[in-house]
Amino acid sequence: MPSGIIIIDKPMDWTSMDVCAKLRGILKEKRVGHGGTLDPMATGVLPVFVGQATRAVEFAEKGKKEYVAGLRLGLVTDTQDVTGTALERCEPAVSREMLVAVLPRFTGEILQIPPMYSAIKIGGKKLYDIARKGGEVERAPRPITIFELELLEQTGPAEFTLRCLCSKGTYIRTLCHDIGQALGCGGCMSSLRRTMAAGFTLSQAVSLEDVQERGAALLMPTDTYFLEYPALHLSTERQEHRCRNGNPVDAAACPDGTVRVYGREGDFLCLSQARDGVLTSVKNFFGA
Repeated sequence: MPSGIIIIDKPMDWTSMDVCAKLRGILKEKRVGHGGTLDPMATGVLPVFVGQATRAVEFAEKGKKEYVAGLRLGLVTDTQDVTGTALERCEPAVSREMLVAVLPRFTGEILQIPPMYSAIKIGGKKLYDIARKGGEVERAPRPITIFELELLEQTGPAEFTLRCLCSKGTYIRTLCHDIGQALGCGGCMSSLRRTMAAGFTLSQAVSLEDVQERGAALLMPTDTYFLEYPALHLSTERQEHRCRNGNPVDAAACPDGTVRVYGREGDFLCLSQARDGVLTSVKNFFGA
């Protein structure tokens, strides 16, 4: 069965789950998951994990993400992007310099109130279900980290393009909304393209049409995601047997730390933690 990682350049108006469903049909594999949701209006990097590789999704979701976003000042909407209903409009008198001056307020570790139009659950109900019925509930601010935030260009009197490198859980729509509030004119997100997620970039992304044409040939090996860790190749039958049975493995020469573990035939077995000459599996990638 197909197994591996494929980076999709998600098209506009598709949900992340739509993409997964399409790939299930193309690849004839039920086990398909993505490494970080993109809103339907967003495009760009969507890491998708297939087959045994779905076991790596939990690692991918935690990584940094980079976006290029359109910021429209002078417009406030209920969804915090241009697809929503307008709540406020004005003609903003905001210069490029004024925008640049407020960006440092939104860098580093900050608190962000999640938007009502999100999949977060409060009281067992998704916020967007409440919002679609005209409701609103109090949301507690959540800690996020904005590692980098810069103005790339001004494309119109009230249109700007930002680049943002951020932590998991960051809502770029809310960031645009909050920047508009800080400038006193309101704002919302006018476009969004993810340029990096889980360490993968747009240069590695393919279209759904590419997958339709080439299929599983486009899948990258699962261990591609863990290349930052050193590789350890087991040398004895006993080591590999213990590893495949979920038991600690003696590896006296292995320094402490996280390692990629390979079998005697070179197949990627697991991600393991080495300590005091003993390997303990963190996540296995062998088997059905």
